[in-house]
Amino acid sequence: MESNQDSLFTKAMARYEAGVAPTELIKDFEEITTAIPNQSAGWTCLAWLQLLCNDSSAALRSARVAVKLNGQDPQARINLCLALLETNSKGVRVQIDFVKNILGALPELKKELQDSINDGLTKKPDWGALQKVKSWLGL
Repeated sequence: MESNQDSLFTKAMARYEAGVAPTELIKDFEEITTAIPNQSAGWTCLAWLQLLCNDSSAALRSARVAVKLNGQDPQARINLCLALLETNSKGVRVQIDFVKNILGALPELKKELQDSINDGLTKKPDWGALQKVKSWLGL
């Protein structure tokens, strides 16, 4: 049986996939991360939405939490890399290298990451940091 928190996450993801604006979804994911603070997926999604809404400082905090909770999640690492780039912070190369290593070990994740990057560039076509990350990862 799906818990109330899991249901919140599922509903918020469905709204994102249906095209609801990122600004309208941030509150949902803030509620999710408050209710389930140890769920890395909630933090990963929150960081992505914050990046889409040009709130790089908040995205950096959220992405760091997501990576701390699940350091093996390549999307969390990409979000952290993007937030680092957009806040002119150090550590970008470490994140890129880590994602490259994950893709080398688990090539089946490549399509999922390509889809995510393409989604980001559709929602924010002039996203220079994401274009750099895409190039660096060869996606």
